[in-house]
This record gives sequence, structure tokens and C-alpha cells, in this order.
Amino acid sequence: MLKTVNILNKRARFDYEIIEKYSAGIVLAGTEIKSIRLGKANITESFCEFTGTELFAINTYIEEYTFGNQFNHKARSERKLLLKKKELKTLARAVQSKGLTVVPLKLYTNDKGLAKLEIGLCRGKKTYDKRESLKEQDTKRDLDRIKKIHK
Repeated sequence: MLKTVNILNKRARFDYEIIEKYSAGIVLAGTEIKSIRLGKANITESFCEFTGTELFAINTYIEEYTFGNQFNHKARSERKLLLKKKELKTLARAVQSKGLTVVPLKLYTNDKGLAKLEIGLCRGKKTYDKRESLKEQDTKRDLDRIKKIHK
């Protein structure tokens, strides 16, 4: 039916240890959802921040819609995330007390065509953890090459 759009934040998975994942809706304008459906968005530099009791995705880049008129949206602006009250309270409590951060992991469209943002409650990795994950990726890549050669 609809082409699903998956925009990943690979940098977040490298820089952060993901503790918990949530799926949040986004408040968007008409031209923003059209740009997302075309795959013209980027979430690598974005982060989430609480303003009062509401959660906002900041610095999320959604390219201006090429066929839009004077009512087109701004490319970088704050976008409100829609979560249940209980989820917002647990996220706010974790961010304040434990020093964790909320980071966007994936921007996608669901079966109904609505844009969703997968966010993660994350803890920052140390440099030695990053080196370890790079080493694991290299060994996996080497093993895959060897398997491919010997088939």
C-alpha cells in the first residue's frame, strides 16, 4: 500500500548505550509529512529536550517541500513529540535523576502513513566502549567475507 520510510540515526547507536526504546508521534505541518514520505529528512544531529512537561525533538532536519508555496515549513524547528503521560513522567524522572539522555533513533512511517519517531533512553558510551564496538564490527565483517569466499 504505502512505501515505508526508515531514516536511521546510526551515530546514536555508536555514541550511546540504548537502555529503553519508545515510539512517539510527531506534530507536523502538511508539507513536513510530504517531505518525510519522500525521504528528505535527517536526524543525526537531533536530540530531545523537555520543556515543562512536554518533550520536543530539537534540530531535526526536514527538507522544505519542493512543491510547497509560501506556507512551507522551516527546515530546522522544534517538533513536539506525542507520548502517554506515564511515559513522559518516567522519561523526565530518568533524565533528571540518573543523568541519561533521550535521543532519536529512527524516523519512520507506520501502516497508516503517520510519521513516528523512535526515541531511546540512552547513556553515553566511553571511548573504550566505542573502540570495542568498532572491533566487533570489523571481526563480523571479516567473518562474513570468509564465509562468502568459502561458499
